[in-house]
Amino acid sequence: MAQGTAAGVREQDLILALDQGTSSSRALLFDAQGQLLGLGQQDFDMTFPEDGWVEQDPEVLWATTLAAGRAAISRAAVAPERIAAIGITNQRETTLLWDAATRQALHPAIVWQDRRTATFCADLKAGGHEPMLAERTGLRFDPYFSGTKLRWLLETVPQARARAARGELRAGTVDTFLIDRLTKGECFVTDATNASRTLLYNPVAQHWDPELCALLDVPESLLPEVLDCAADFGVADPEWFGAPIPIRGVAGDQHAALIGQACLEPGMSKCTFGTGCFALTNLGGTFQPSQQGLLATLAYQLDGEPTFALEGSVFVAGVAVKWLRDKLGLIADAGDTEAAALRTSGDTGGVVVVPAFTGLGAPYWDPDARGLIAGLTLDTTADQLVTATLKAVAFQAADLTGAMAADGAPLAQLRVDGGMVVNDWFCQQLAELTGLPVVRPKMIETTALGAAMLAAVGQGLFSNLDAAREMWQQETRFEPSMSTAQRAAELERWATAVQRARSGL
Repeated sequence: MAQGTAAGVREQDLILALDQGTSSSRALLFDAQGQLLGLGQQDFDMTFPEDGWVEQDPEVLWATTLAAGRAAISRAAVAPERIAAIGITNQRETTLLWDAATRQALHPAIVWQDRRTATFCADLKAGGHEPMLAERTGLRFDPYFSGTKLRWLLETVPQARARAARGELRAGTVDTFLIDRLTKGECFVTDATNASRTLLYNPVAQHWDPELCALLDVPESLLPEVLDCAADFGVADPEWFGAPIPIRGVAGDQHAALIGQACLEPGMSKCTFGTGCFALTNLGGTFQPSQQGLLATLAYQLDGEPTFALEGSVFVAGVAVKWLRDKLGLIADAGDTEAAALRTSGDTGGVVVVPAFTGLGAPYWDPDARGLIAGLTLDTTADQLVTATLKAVAFQAADLTGAMAADGAPLAQLRVDGGMVVNDWFCQQLAELTGLPVVRPKMIETTALGAAMLAAVGQGLFSNLDAAREMWQQETRFEPSMSTAQRAAELERWATAVQRARSGL
Protein backbone atom coordinates (compact mmCIF):
# COMPACT_ATOMS: atom_id res chain seq x y z
CA MET A 1 0.00 0.00 0.00
CA ALA A 2 2.49 2.48 -1.24
CA GLN A 3 1.62 6.15 -1.45
CA GLY A 4 0.41 7.49 -4.76
CA THR A 5 -0.45 4.13 -6.32
CA ALA A 6 -4.17 4.84 -6.49
CA ALA A 7 -6.37 7.85 -6.26
CA GLY A 8 -8.53 7.83 -3.18
CA VAL A 9 -6.15 5.99 -0.85
CA ARG A 10 -6.42 7.79 2.45
CA GLU A 11 -3.93 8.03 5.27
CA GLN A 12 -6.47 6.54 7.66
CA ASP A 13 -7.16 3.44 5.55
CA LEU A 14 -5.79 0.41 7.36
CA ILE A 15 -5.73 -3.26 6.35
CA LEU A 16 -5.93 -6.18 8.79
CA ALA A 17 -4.24 -9.34 7.51
CA LEU A 18 -5.28 -12.56 9.26
CA ASP A 19 -2.65 -15.26 8.72
CA GLN A 20 -3.92 -18.60 9.99
CA GLY A 21 -0.95 -20.98 9.82
CA THR A 22 -0.08 -24.52 10.75
CA SER A 23 1.46 -23.81 14.14
CA SER A 24 0.22 -20.31 14.93
CA SER A 25 -2.42 -17.75 14.06
CA ARG A 26 -1.07 -14.29 13.35
CA ALA A 27 -2.60 -10.93 12.55
CA LEU A 28 -0.80 -7.91 11.14
CA LEU A 29 -2.26 -4.42 10.84
CA PHE A 30 -0.81 -2.33 8.01
CA ASP A 31 -1.23 1.36 7.27
CA ALA A 32 -1.78 2.91 3.85
CA GLN A 33 1.96 2.90 3.12
CA GLY A 34 2.41 -0.76 4.01
CA GLN A 35 4.04 -0.07 7.36
CA LEU A 36 3.34 -2.54 10.16
CA LEU A 37 1.39 -0.93 13.01
CA GLY A 38 0.46 -3.90 15.16
CA LEU A 39 1.00 -7.65 15.36
CA GLY A 40 -0.70 -10.39 17.29
CA GLN A 41 0.33 -14.05 17.45
CA GLN A 42 -1.16 -17.10 19.12
CA ASP A 43 0.75 -20.39 19.01
CA PHE A 44 -0.99 -23.76 19.28
CA ASP A 45 -0.19 -27.45 19.05
CA MET A 46 -1.32 -30.21 16.73
CA THR A 47 -2.26 -33.75 17.71
CA PHE A 48 -1.02 -37.00 16.18
CA PRO A 49 -3.60 -39.71 16.89
CA GLU A 50 -1.86 -42.37 14.78
CA ASP A 51 1.27 -42.77 12.69
CA GLY A 52 1.04 -40.26 9.85
CA TRP A 53 -2.14 -38.63 11.19
CA VAL A 54 -2.08 -34.88 11.96
CA GLU A 55 -5.07 -33.00 13.38
CA GLN A 56 -6.01 -29.61 14.83
CA ASP A 57 -8.89 -28.44 16.99
CA PRO A 58 -11.13 -26.22 14.81
CA GLU A 59 -12.16 -24.18 17.86
CA VAL A 60 -8.49 -23.44 18.54
CA LEU A 61 -8.02 -22.26 14.95
CA TRP A 62 -10.97 -19.91 15.36
CA ALA A 63 -10.14 -18.67 18.86
CA THR A 64 -6.47 -18.01 18.10
CA THR A 65 -7.32 -16.16 14.88
CA LEU A 66 -9.78 -13.97 16.75
CA ALA A 67 -7.34 -13.31 19.60
CA ALA A 68 -4.49 -12.48 17.20
CA GLY A 69 -6.67 -10.00 15.29
CA ARG A 70 -7.81 -8.28 18.46
CA ALA A 71 -4.23 -8.11 19.76
CA ALA A 72 -2.95 -6.52 16.55
CA ILE A 73 -5.64 -3.83 16.71
CA SER A 74 -5.02 -3.24 20.42
CA ARG A 75 -1.24 -2.94 20.03
CA ALA A 76 -1.65 -0.51 17.16
CA ALA A 77 -3.93 1.56 19.41
CA VAL A 78 -6.28 2.45 16.56
CA ALA A 79 -10.04 2.56 16.29
CA PRO A 80 -11.40 -0.50 14.47
CA GLU A 81 -13.51 1.83 12.32
CA ARG A 82 -10.28 2.85 10.56
CA ILE A 83 -9.81 -0.65 9.16
CA ALA A 84 -10.91 -0.52 5.53
CA ALA A 85 -10.72 -4.26 4.85
CA ILE A 86 -9.57 -7.66 6.03
CA GLY A 87 -7.32 -9.97 4.04
CA ILE A 88 -7.13 -13.67 4.92
CA THR A 89 -4.34 -16.10 4.18
CA ASN A 90 -4.32 -19.63 5.47
CA GLN A 91 -2.58 -22.97 5.71
CA ARG A 92 -3.71 -24.75 2.56
CA GLU A 93 -5.31 -28.18 2.12
CA THR A 94 -6.24 -28.51 5.81
CA THR A 95 -9.83 -29.75 5.65
CA LEU A 96 -12.91 -29.28 7.83
CA LEU A 97 -16.52 -30.47 7.88
CA TRP A 98 -19.07 -28.52 9.91
CA ASP A 99 -22.75 -27.99 10.66
CA ALA A 100 -24.22 -25.32 8.35
CA ALA A 101 -26.59 -23.99 11.03
CA THR A 102 -24.41 -24.04 14.17
CA ARG A 103 -21.01 -23.70 12.42
CA GLN A 104 -19.64 -26.36 14.78
CA ALA A 105 -17.09 -28.74 13.28
CA LEU A 106 -17.97 -32.44 13.31
CA HIS A 107 -14.39 -33.69 13.49
CA PRO A 108 -10.92 -32.27 14.16
CA ALA A 109 -9.40 -30.49 11.17
CA ILE A 110 -7.30 -32.87 9.08
CA VAL A 111 -4.01 -31.03 8.50
CA TRP A 112 -2.28 -30.82 5.13
CA GLN A 113 0.59 -32.94 6.50
CA ASP A 114 -1.77 -35.84 7.27
CA ARG A 115 -1.17 -39.12 5.39
CA ARG A 116 -4.22 -41.20 6.39
CA THR A 117 -5.57 -41.36 2.83
CA ALA A 118 -2.38 -42.79 1.29
CA THR A 119 -3.99 -46.14 0.43
CA PHE A 120 -6.93 -44.50 -1.32
CA CYS A 121 -4.54 -42.27 -3.28
CA ALA A 122 -2.54 -45.34 -4.33
CA ASP A 123 -5.75 -47.01 -5.51
CA LEU A 124 -6.63 -43.97 -7.62
CA LYS A 125 -3.19 -44.03 -9.20
CA ALA A 126 -3.43 -47.77 -9.86
CA GLY A 127 -6.79 -47.16 -11.50
CA GLY A 128 -5.10 -44.95 -14.10
CA HIS A 129 -6.84 -41.73 -13.06
CA GLU A 130 -3.78 -39.56 -12.38
CA PRO A 131 -3.12 -38.36 -15.99
CA MET A 132 -6.65 -36.93 -16.12
CA LEU A 133 -6.15 -35.26 -12.73
CA ALA A 134 -2.83 -33.70 -13.79
CA GLU A 135 -4.30 -32.44 -17.05
CA ARG A 136 -7.23 -30.74 -15.33
CA THR A 137 -5.70 -29.57 -12.05
CA GLY A 138 -1.89 -29.78 -12.31
CA LEU A 139 -1.90 -31.88 -9.12
CA ARG A 140 -1.43 -35.56 -8.31
CA PHE A 141 -3.13 -38.06 -6.06
CA ASP A 142 -1.43 -37.55 -2.72
CA PRO A 143 -2.84 -37.41 0.83
CA TYR A 144 -1.52 -33.82 0.98
CA PHE A 145 -4.53 -32.43 -0.88
CA SER A 146 -8.00 -31.76 0.47
CA GLY A 147 -10.26 -33.95 -1.66
CA THR A 148 -9.33 -37.34 -0.24
CA LYS A 149 -9.42 -35.90 3.29
CA LEU A 150 -12.98 -34.74 2.69
CA ARG A 151 -13.97 -38.15 1.35
CA TRP A 152 -12.51 -39.74 4.50
CA LEU A 153 -14.58 -37.40 6.68
CA LEU A 154 -17.75 -38.22 4.76
CA GLU A 155 -17.03 -41.94 5.13
CA THR A 156 -16.06 -41.76 8.81
CA VAL A 157 -18.18 -39.15 10.60
CA PRO A 158 -21.52 -40.75 11.58
CA GLN A 159 -24.42 -39.68 9.34
CA ALA A 160 -22.18 -37.28 7.43
CA ARG A 161 -23.22 -38.41 3.96
CA ALA A 162 -26.89 -38.39 4.77
CA ARG A 163 -26.67 -34.96 6.38
CA ALA A 164 -24.64 -33.62 3.46
CA ALA A 165 -27.34 -34.85 1.07
CA ARG A 166 -29.92 -32.92 3.10
CA GLY A 167 -27.85 -29.73 2.86
CA GLU A 168 -27.11 -29.64 6.58
CA LEU A 169 -23.32 -29.58 6.30
CA ARG A 170 -20.59 -27.39 4.86
CA ALA A 171 -17.03 -28.36 3.97
CA GLY A 172 -13.94 -26.47 3.05
CA THR A 173 -10.47 -25.29 3.85
CA VAL A 174 -9.54 -23.02 6.76
CA ASP A 175 -10.32 -19.80 4.87
CA THR A 176 -13.90 -20.92 4.24
CA PHE A 177 -14.38 -22.00 7.87
CA LEU A 178 -13.10 -18.64 9.17
CA ILE A 179 -15.21 -16.61 6.72
CA ASP A 180 -18.32 -18.59 7.70
CA ARG A 181 -17.61 -17.78 11.35
CA LEU A 182 -16.64 -14.13 10.75
CA THR A 183 -19.80 -13.43 8.71
CA LYS A 184 -21.99 -15.51 11.03
CA GLY A 185 -22.98 -17.86 8.25
CA GLU A 186 -23.76 -15.21 5.64
CA CYS A 187 -20.97 -16.19 3.25
CA PHE A 188 -19.98 -19.72 2.26
CA VAL A 189 -17.11 -18.95 -0.11
CA THR A 190 -13.48 -19.65 -0.91
CA ASP A 191 -10.97 -18.16 -3.31
CA ALA A 192 -9.61 -19.76 -6.46
CA THR A 193 -6.17 -20.57 -4.97
CA ASN A 194 -7.56 -22.58 -2.08
CA ALA A 195 -10.08 -24.28 -4.36
CA SER A 196 -7.28 -25.24 -6.73
CA ARG A 197 -5.63 -27.34 -3.99
CA THR A 198 -8.57 -29.67 -3.39
CA LEU A 199 -8.25 -32.12 -6.35
CA LEU A 200 -11.83 -31.10 -7.15
CA TYR A 201 -11.42 -27.76 -8.94
CA ASN A 202 -10.34 -27.08 -12.51
CA PRO A 203 -8.42 -23.75 -12.44
CA VAL A 204 -8.38 -23.40 -16.23
CA ALA A 205 -12.13 -23.95 -16.68
CA GLN A 206 -12.71 -22.17 -13.33
CA HIS A 207 -15.30 -24.50 -11.82
CA TRP A 208 -15.66 -27.52 -9.57
CA ASP A 209 -15.07 -30.53 -11.82
CA PRO A 210 -18.09 -32.90 -11.81
CA GLU A 211 -16.02 -35.93 -12.90
CA LEU A 212 -13.41 -35.41 -10.18
CA CYS A 213 -16.13 -34.85 -7.56
CA ALA A 214 -17.73 -38.13 -8.64
CA LEU A 215 -14.38 -39.95 -8.62
CA LEU A 216 -13.69 -38.87 -5.04
CA ASP A 217 -17.37 -39.28 -4.07
CA VAL A 218 -17.68 -35.69 -2.84
CA PRO A 219 -21.02 -33.98 -3.60
CA GLU A 220 -20.51 -30.60 -5.25
CA SER A 221 -23.37 -29.19 -3.16
CA LEU A 222 -21.12 -29.51 -0.11
CA LEU A 223 -18.49 -27.15 -1.57
CA PRO A 224 -18.30 -23.34 -1.32
CA GLU A 225 -18.67 -20.75 -4.07
CA VAL A 226 -15.30 -19.90 -5.65
CA LEU A 227 -14.32 -16.22 -6.03
CA ASP A 228 -11.31 -14.28 -7.30
CA CYS A 229 -8.53 -13.61 -4.78
CA ALA A 230 -9.67 -9.97 -4.53
CA ALA A 231 -13.45 -9.98 -4.19
CA ASP A 232 -16.41 -9.50 -1.85
CA PHE A 233 -16.12 -12.24 0.78
CA GLY A 234 -18.72 -10.66 3.06
CA VAL A 235 -18.41 -8.51 6.16
CA ALA A 236 -16.92 -9.55 9.50
CA ASP A 237 -19.55 -9.00 12.18
CA PRO A 238 -18.78 -6.10 14.55
CA GLU A 239 -18.81 -8.54 17.48
CA TRP A 240 -15.39 -9.84 16.48
CA PHE A 241 -13.23 -6.73 16.05
CA GLY A 242 -15.40 -3.84 17.24
CA ALA A 243 -16.68 -2.68 13.85
CA PRO A 244 -18.10 -4.24 10.69
CA ILE A 245 -15.12 -4.82 8.41
CA PRO A 246 -15.35 -6.02 4.78
CA ILE A 247 -13.35 -9.14 3.89
CA ARG A 248 -11.92 -8.33 0.48
CA GLY A 249 -8.86 -10.51 -0.11
CA VAL A 250 -8.18 -14.25 0.31
CA ALA A 251 -5.35 -16.53 -0.84
CA GLY A 252 -3.63 -19.66 0.38
CA ASP A 253 -0.44 -18.85 2.24
CA GLN A 254 2.03 -19.72 -0.51
CA HIS A 255 0.09 -17.76 -3.12
CA ALA A 256 -0.09 -14.75 -0.81
CA ALA A 257 3.67 -14.99 -0.25
CA LEU A 258 4.30 -14.97 -4.01
CA ILE A 259 2.34 -11.71 -4.19
CA GLY A 260 4.04 -10.30 -1.10
CA GLN A 261 7.43 -11.03 -2.66
CA ALA A 262 6.35 -9.05 -5.75
CA CYS A 263 6.88 -12.09 -7.99
CA LEU A 264 4.33 -10.77 -10.45
CA GLU A 265 6.08 -11.56 -13.72
CA PRO A 266 6.84 -14.93 -15.39
CA GLY A 267 10.10 -16.43 -14.18
CA MET A 268 10.13 -14.74 -10.76
CA SER A 269 10.41 -17.20 -7.86
CA LYS A 270 10.03 -17.29 -4.10
CA CYS A 271 10.56 -19.93 -1.44
CA THR A 272 8.83 -19.80 1.93
CA PHE A 273 10.30 -21.61 4.93
CA GLY A 274 7.57 -22.02 7.50
CA THR A 275 6.36 -25.34 8.88
CA GLY A 276 7.12 -26.71 5.41
CA CYS A 277 9.07 -25.35 2.46
CA PHE A 278 7.28 -24.12 -0.65
CA ALA A 279 8.84 -22.78 -3.83
CA LEU A 280 6.72 -21.12 -6.52
CA THR A 281 7.76 -19.79 -9.92
CA ASN A 282 5.37 -17.47 -11.75
CA LEU A 283 4.38 -18.85 -15.18
CA GLY A 284 2.04 -16.03 -16.21
CA GLY A 285 -1.12 -17.14 -18.01
CA THR A 286 0.37 -20.48 -19.10
CA PHE A 287 -0.88 -23.65 -17.45
CA GLN A 288 2.07 -26.07 -17.67
CA PRO A 289 1.83 -29.51 -16.01
CA SER A 290 5.19 -30.60 -14.60
CA GLN A 291 7.26 -33.50 -15.88
CA GLN A 292 9.60 -33.41 -12.86
CA GLY A 293 7.41 -34.20 -9.89
CA LEU A 294 6.34 -30.60 -9.30
CA LEU A 295 2.83 -29.20 -9.30
CA ALA A 296 1.19 -26.84 -11.75
CA THR A 297 -0.92 -24.59 -9.59
CA LEU A 298 -2.91 -21.39 -9.67
CA ALA A 299 -0.71 -18.51 -8.51
CA TYR A 300 -3.62 -16.08 -8.13
CA GLN A 301 -6.75 -14.96 -9.99
CA LEU A 302 -7.93 -11.38 -10.47
CA ASP A 303 -10.81 -10.09 -12.60
CA GLY A 304 -11.45 -13.64 -13.76
CA GLU A 305 -7.93 -13.93 -15.22
CA PRO A 306 -5.79 -16.76 -13.78
CA THR A 307 -2.02 -16.55 -13.31
CA PHE A 308 -0.31 -19.94 -12.94
CA ALA A 309 2.85 -21.19 -11.24
CA LEU A 310 5.08 -24.21 -10.85
CA GLU A 311 5.25 -25.29 -7.23
CA GLY A 312 7.45 -27.56 -5.23
CA SER A 313 6.07 -28.56 -1.83
CA VAL A 314 8.21 -29.95 0.99
CA PHE A 315 6.38 -31.07 4.12
CA VAL A 316 9.08 -30.50 6.75
CA ALA A 317 11.15 -27.33 7.20
CA GLY A 318 10.61 -25.21 10.31
CA VAL A 319 8.84 -28.09 12.03
CA ALA A 320 12.20 -29.92 11.99
CA VAL A 321 13.64 -27.10 14.12
CA LYS A 322 10.68 -27.48 16.46
CA TRP A 323 11.47 -31.21 16.62
CA LEU A 324 15.07 -30.42 17.64
CA ARG A 325 13.75 -28.18 20.41
CA ASP A 326 10.66 -29.97 21.71
CA LYS A 327 11.41 -33.66 21.13
CA LEU A 328 15.20 -33.93 21.25
CA GLY A 329 15.97 -31.02 23.57
CA LEU A 330 19.07 -30.09 21.56
CA ILE A 331 18.20 -26.39 21.46
CA ALA A 332 16.25 -24.09 23.75
CA ASP A 333 15.12 -21.74 21.00
CA ALA A 334 14.98 -21.73 17.20
CA GLY A 335 17.58 -18.95 17.21
CA ASP A 336 20.09 -21.37 18.75
CA THR A 337 20.40 -23.24 15.45
CA GLU A 338 22.53 -20.53 13.83
CA ALA A 339 25.00 -20.53 16.71
CA ALA A 340 25.22 -24.34 16.53
CA ALA A 341 25.95 -24.26 12.78
CA LEU A 342 28.61 -21.58 13.25
CA ARG A 343 30.29 -23.64 15.97
CA THR A 344 30.59 -26.57 13.56
CA SER A 345 31.66 -24.30 10.67
CA GLY A 346 29.02 -26.19 8.70
CA ASP A 347 30.76 -29.55 9.17
CA THR A 348 28.24 -32.23 10.11
CA GLY A 349 30.90 -34.92 10.59
CA GLY A 350 29.30 -36.97 7.84
CA VAL A 351 25.79 -36.88 9.36
CA VAL A 352 22.86 -36.51 6.96
CA VAL A 353 19.29 -36.00 8.22
CA VAL A 354 16.29 -36.80 6.01
CA PRO A 355 13.30 -35.28 7.84
CA ALA A 356 10.62 -37.42 6.19
CA PHE A 357 8.50 -37.45 9.34
CA THR A 358 5.24 -37.53 7.37
CA GLY A 359 6.56 -38.82 4.07
CA LEU A 360 8.27 -36.89 1.29
CA GLY A 361 6.67 -34.28 -0.94
CA ALA A 362 8.03 -32.94 -4.22
CA PRO A 363 9.72 -34.18 -6.26
CA TYR A 364 9.42 -37.69 -4.70
CA TRP A 365 5.80 -37.88 -3.52
CA ASP A 366 6.43 -40.86 -1.26
CA PRO A 367 3.93 -40.96 1.63
CA ASP A 368 5.58 -44.09 3.06
CA ALA A 369 9.07 -42.61 3.47
CA ARG A 370 10.10 -41.93 7.05
CA GLY A 371 12.79 -39.87 8.76
CA LEU A 372 16.39 -41.00 8.78
CA ILE A 373 19.67 -39.98 10.41
CA ALA A 374 22.68 -41.46 8.60
CA GLY A 375 26.37 -41.31 9.37
CA LEU A 376 26.27 -41.26 13.17
CA THR A 377 29.46 -42.03 15.05
CA LEU A 378 30.52 -41.87 18.69
CA ASP A 379 32.04 -38.48 17.88
CA THR A 380 28.78 -36.98 16.58
CA THR A 381 27.82 -33.89 18.56
CA ALA A 382 24.51 -32.19 19.19
CA ASP A 383 25.72 -29.19 17.16
CA GLN A 384 26.46 -31.44 14.20
CA LEU A 385 22.98 -32.96 14.34
CA VAL A 386 21.45 -29.48 14.46
CA THR A 387 23.61 -28.38 11.52
CA ALA A 388 22.65 -31.47 9.52
CA THR A 389 18.96 -30.73 10.11
CA LEU A 390 19.34 -27.18 8.79
CA LYS A 391 21.21 -28.53 5.77
CA ALA A 392 18.41 -31.04 5.18
CA VAL A 393 15.96 -28.19 4.64
CA ALA A 394 18.39 -26.53 2.21
CA PHE A 395 18.88 -29.85 0.39
CA GLN A 396 15.12 -30.17 -0.05
CA ALA A 397 14.97 -26.65 -1.50
CA ALA A 398 17.76 -27.60 -3.91
CA ASP A 399 15.67 -30.58 -5.04
CA LEU A 400 12.88 -28.15 -5.90
CA THR A 401 14.96 -25.58 -7.77
CA GLY A 402 16.69 -28.34 -9.73
CA ALA A 403 13.34 -29.81 -10.75
CA MET A 404 12.08 -26.38 -11.85
CA ALA A 405 15.11 -25.90 -14.08
CA ALA A 406 14.56 -29.36 -15.58
CA ASP A 407 10.91 -28.41 -16.21
CA GLY A 408 12.05 -25.48 -18.34
CA ALA A 409 11.69 -22.79 -15.67
CA PRO A 410 15.25 -21.98 -14.55
CA LEU A 411 15.56 -19.52 -11.69
CA ALA A 412 17.77 -16.42 -11.79
CA GLN A 413 17.46 -15.87 -8.04
CA LEU A 414 15.42 -17.13 -5.10
CA ARG A 415 13.49 -14.67 -2.95
CA VAL A 416 13.01 -16.18 0.50
CA ASP A 417 10.75 -15.58 3.47
CA GLY A 418 9.39 -17.34 6.52
CA GLY A 419 10.70 -17.78 10.04
CA MET A 420 13.81 -19.77 9.11
CA VAL A 421 15.33 -17.07 6.89
CA VAL A 422 16.27 -14.81 9.79
CA ASN A 423 19.17 -17.29 10.10
CA ASP A 424 22.04 -15.90 7.97
CA TRP A 425 23.93 -19.20 7.99
CA PHE A 426 20.90 -21.03 6.67
CA CYS A 427 20.38 -18.48 3.88
CA GLN A 428 24.02 -18.80 2.84
CA GLN A 429 23.70 -22.57 2.84
CA LEU A 430 20.65 -22.24 0.60
CA ALA A 431 22.72 -20.23 -1.87
CA GLU A 432 25.53 -22.80 -1.78
CA LEU A 433 23.34 -25.87 -2.33
CA THR A 434 20.99 -24.35 -4.92
CA GLY A 435 23.76 -22.46 -6.73
CA LEU A 436 21.48 -19.40 -6.81
CA PRO A 437 21.62 -15.93 -5.29
CA VAL A 438 19.27 -15.92 -2.31
CA VAL A 439 17.51 -12.63 -1.61
CA ARG A 440 15.90 -11.79 1.73
CA PRO A 441 13.48 -8.83 1.88
CA LYS A 442 13.33 -6.21 4.58
CA MET A 443 9.90 -7.52 5.59
CA ILE A 444 9.81 -11.30 5.83
CA GLU A 445 6.09 -11.30 6.69
CA THR A 446 5.35 -11.57 2.98
CA THR A 447 2.39 -13.92 3.42
CA ALA A 448 0.44 -11.38 5.45
CA LEU A 449 1.62 -8.58 3.17
CA GLY A 450 0.25 -10.41 0.13
CA ALA A 451 -3.10 -10.90 1.85
CA ALA A 452 -3.19 -7.20 2.72
CA MET A 453 -2.45 -6.24 -0.89
CA LEU A 454 -5.28 -8.42 -2.15
CA ALA A 455 -7.66 -6.86 0.37
CA ALA A 456 -6.60 -3.37 -0.72
CA VAL A 457 -7.31 -4.27 -4.35
CA GLY A 458 -10.60 -5.94 -3.43
CA GLN A 459 -11.72 -2.88 -1.46
CA GLY A 460 -10.88 -0.60 -4.39
CA LEU A 461 -8.02 1.18 -2.67
CA PHE A 462 -5.81 0.13 -5.57
CA SER A 463 -6.61 -0.89 -9.12
CA ASN A 464 -4.04 -3.70 -9.33
CA LEU A 465 -1.12 -5.41 -7.58
CA ASP A 466 1.60 -3.17 -8.97
CA ALA A 467 1.85 -1.50 -5.57
CA ALA A 468 3.53 -4.68 -4.32
CA ARG A 469 6.58 -3.83 -6.41
CA GLU A 470 7.04 -0.62 -4.46
CA MET A 471 6.52 -2.33 -1.13
CA TRP A 472 9.08 -5.08 -1.67
CA GLN A 473 12.60 -4.05 -0.70
CA GLN A 474 15.76 -6.14 -0.59
CA GLU A 475 17.56 -6.46 2.72
CA THR A 476 20.36 -8.98 2.10
CA ARG A 477 21.63 -10.92 -0.91
CA PHE A 478 23.55 -14.17 -0.34
CA GLU A 479 25.80 -15.25 -3.22
CA PRO A 480 26.92 -18.88 -3.74
CA SER A 481 30.65 -19.58 -3.51
CA MET A 482 30.77 -23.40 -3.43
CA SER A 483 32.45 -25.08 -6.40
CA THR A 484 30.30 -27.04 -8.83
CA ALA A 485 32.16 -30.25 -7.94
CA GLN A 486 31.65 -29.80 -4.20
CA ARG A 487 27.96 -29.01 -4.68
CA ALA A 488 27.51 -32.13 -6.81
CA ALA A 489 29.20 -34.27 -4.13
CA GLU A 490 26.97 -32.82 -1.40
CA LEU A 491 23.82 -33.41 -3.45
CA GLU A 492 24.89 -36.98 -4.23
CA ARG A 493 25.27 -37.79 -0.53
CA TRP A 494 21.84 -36.30 0.08
CA ALA A 495 20.29 -38.35 -2.74
CA THR A 496 21.77 -41.54 -1.27
CA ALA A 497 20.29 -40.78 2.15
CA VAL A 498 16.89 -39.99 0.62
CA GLN A 499 16.90 -43.34 -1.16
CA ARG A 500 17.53 -45.08 2.16
CA ALA A 501 14.64 -43.17 3.78
CA ARG A 502 12.37 -44.29 0.96
CA SER A 503 13.38 -47.94 1.03
CA GLY A 504 12.33 -48.49 4.64
CA LEU A 505 14.03 -50.53 7.34
